[in-house]
Amino acid sequence: MATTRAPPWSSARKEYTVGSRLPSESEPAAHYGVSRGTVRQAVAALTAEGLIGSRQGARRVVLASRRSQNFAELRSFAQWARAMGREATGHVVSQEHRPATAEDAVRLQLAAGTPVLHVLRVRGLDGEPVLLERTVYADWIAPAVESIEPDCPSVTQRLYDMTGLVFAYGEHVIDAVACGALDAELLGVRRTSPLLRVRRVTTTPEGRPVEWSDDRYRSDAVSFSVHNSIGNNPLARKTAE
Repeated sequence: MATTRAPPWSSARKEYTVGSRLPSESEPAAHYGVSRGTVRQAVAALTAEGLIGSRQGARRVVLASRRSQNFAELRSFAQWARAMGREATGHVVSQEHRPATAEDAVRLQLAAGTPVLHVLRVRGLDGEPVLLERTVYADWIAPAVESIEPDCPSVTQRLYDMTGLVFAYGEHVIDAVACGALDAELLGVRRTSPLLRVRRVTTTPEGRPVEWSDDRYRSDAVSFSVHNSIGNNPLARKTAE
């Protein structure tokens, strides 16, 4: 049965199944020597993520089995994998400059024909390929991307370390496509196998487009879910079960 790992409020860590009740705020407060207000803030954060819930006069209960990536956080694939306790891997298959197509120009807010950088990258979890990223980078960030080693596990983090670039906003469109011959070879699946496709545009805090990408996930390895509540409806990425 799926479980969620709770803070170590006793001498040993305890796992709580979905639907089980959690301790009162006083127990972790006493264990850690912190105020109930501090515990209340942590509980509020978990509630906002849709992991726990409660009703008036009743103990809080576990609603979800694990913390998956909320797209509102705009975490990279590597950050999401690390949060899941997995190791993100990756390598560049191809990288080349091309004149911006009409679609590139619209998505990246560039003039048609502007040189942009196309990168095809295979991403994996613990060495197993699960994702193909076809990313088009705007001309102004392309030189920094080119300087990154081909097997870098997190391009997002490396760009931040190198340039201070922050990916602040992303728009995602999700659908399904059949796997082509090249994708099948790179992902190790049969041709025409279903893939989950996420097309996204990512911008800086000022709204300047940095990249747009066509990401294709193995449907047997990664899935997407929506946790609905009155005040919170995050779209999340998680490993397939």
